[in-house]
Amino acid sequence: MPRAIVTPRKINEHVHRLGEEHPPVPFESVDFTVEDPRALRARYGEVFEYLSRVELEVERNVLELLVLMPDVTENDRLFYADVWHPQELRHGHILDRLQQDLGMEPARPHLRVSPAMRVLGALAHLSPVQDVVRMLYYLTGAATERQAVLAYNILNRGLLEMGEDAVAHTIVTPIKRQEPGHFAFYRMSATSLVQHGVLRPWQLFLTRLLRKHSFSPVGANTTEQMGDYGGVVTALGLADEAEAYAAEVGRVESQLLWAHKEGMAVPPYVLEALRESLRLYRERP
Repeated sequence: MPRAIVTPRKINEHVHRLGEEHPPVPFESVDFTVEDPRALRARYGEVFEYLSRVELEVERNVLELLVLMPDVTENDRLFYADVWHPQELRHGHILDRLQQDLGMEPARPHLRVSPAMRVLGALAHLSPVQDVVRMLYYLTGAATERQAVLAYNILNRGLLEMGEDAVAHTIVTPIKRQEPGHFAFYRMSATSLVQHGVLRPWQLFLTRLLRKHSFSPVGANTTEQMGDYGGVVTALGLADEAEAYAAEVGRVESQLLWAHKEGMAVPPYVLEALRESLRLYRERP
């Protein structure tokens, strides 16, 4: 069955609906009661630490967007300014408070825009490059949000199994309800670019090339962070399901960038990055 055509109007309606139906999680609605702090920290401490850092790095992500997309569309601006940024920042503050309650150090987000981003931003002023950068932004966002959806769903089940109902019901559940809407925005936006022929063949080729050589798991921009990500994947019980997990993470770009490669369930670079993160984690003392 042909995929429905995604129009800018549909995307705009989606963004407005997200803003109306999913305001930032009210801090006063959160119950930070923990039944067994030691057990919770032992099982999920590094997961909370990683998630809180990544959520708080939304501040840097916005700066990167301003550098990378000087001619930002109205839908993109509405999404990151009115929906994504305030929601993600609140997620980070809540998770940071929780990890401090567990006796852990405050989150240390990395907020500096890298030189590589600034170089790409300078090139992005050229219209053909801007379209490629926009596609990369959507694909990165889709992969990031898919990782978040899977992580929060697994985390929620684990917390309920541990009897940590307050954390599950008032922290993780409200957060995980907001992530699928973000994923849908990125998927719709990337699909629209392909359906409307915005990207010419050479631009699609360049997008594939850049994606192949720049992909990294969410929040993993250094070797140390790659190892940390491997620890999160392990703590969530996904280490033995690497191929299926990678297929979920790379689903959108597999459909849009690699449709001409029949039978490619997962882009190889996604699986390679995941396996590398697990290797780095396992080799730690």
